[in-house]
Amino acid sequence: MQTDRQTDAGAWPPRRGPSALHARTLRDTASRWLAAGVPALVVRVADIRGSTPREAGTRMLVPRPGHALDGDIGPALSVQGTIGGGHLEWQAIELAREALRADHAGVLPSAWQKTFPLGPTLGQCCGGVVHLVFEPLTEATVADWSLPPPRFHLELHGAGHVGQAIVHLLADIDCTVRWIDERPGEVPADDAPGLPSPEALAALPAHIQFVSTDAADAEVAEAPAGACHLVLTHRHDLDLRIITAVLRRGDFAFAGLIGSQTKRARFLHRLEEQGLAADVLTRLTCPIGLPGLTGKEPAVIAISVVAQLLQLDV
Repeated sequence: MQTDRQTDAGAWPPRRGPSALHARTLRDTASRWLAAGVPALVVRVADIRGSTPREAGTRMLVPRPGHALDGDIGPALSVQGTIGGGHLEWQAIELAREALRADHAGVLPSAWQKTFPLGPTLGQCCGGVVHLVFEPLTEATVADWSLPPPRFHLELHGAGHVGQAIVHLLADIDCTVRWIDERPGEVPADDAPGLPSPEALAALPAHIQFVSTDAADAEVAEAPAGACHLVLTHRHDLDLRIITAVLRRGDFAFAGLIGSQTKRARFLHRLEEQGLAADVLTRLTCPIGLPGLTGKEPAVIAISVVAQLLQLDV
């Protein structure tokens, strides 16, 4: 049984920074490295055959070993992104590092290609073939760096513990998010236990936008057509106003409301009283999350709900 109560799960620590596992963040990192003069190679999955760990177009950034973003005083930069892990990735990183160590007078190595069969030699039994391109990080490389389309756009209403757990998961997923809450703008941080700190909000990746508002239900009109909506605020009356606005729009891919079967029944009754048609009400998802995955912990609910969103054909 699911609950909409935001149980106390302790303070939410901010991330150390946006995750380079997200494609847009990785490209932004490449742009920063380029502007800072970081010698690096971009390892790109150019082509695949058969079963492989990642799809064509996936990239990874490999800096020269020991190079720091702030010259010699900062920590050495690390590899960013992933082309699938395992021996394939390790070999690709080592090949890139060897080439970067061997460059002369700051001249980056020329681009080259290498094909990797994923068989016994690499200790990976995928059975496919990966064609990698190693290319220097240049303005042209960044200009040619295309991004995958977002898997979905999410309007996430509620910044309590469940909302925060969902945002943690979405930080690494190629999607776009508007995270909406009425409270942080009006409540001092010291008097708002359970809400994200200013530091946590400042550390959000670029594809997640936090919206502090005094009328969360009015924000529904700002959502793009075909959006997914998740409603999990701190008040049932606010939940009702928001989900009513979503259902009245009609042009949504998903309308999810946190709560139990009892809450669902009560909300359906109130929505019927407001004149919403039966065919519209059938599109309401409440409780949210994958059937059969039980648990009231914020992280468990978040995993179940994000998995549900990833199953959508949007």
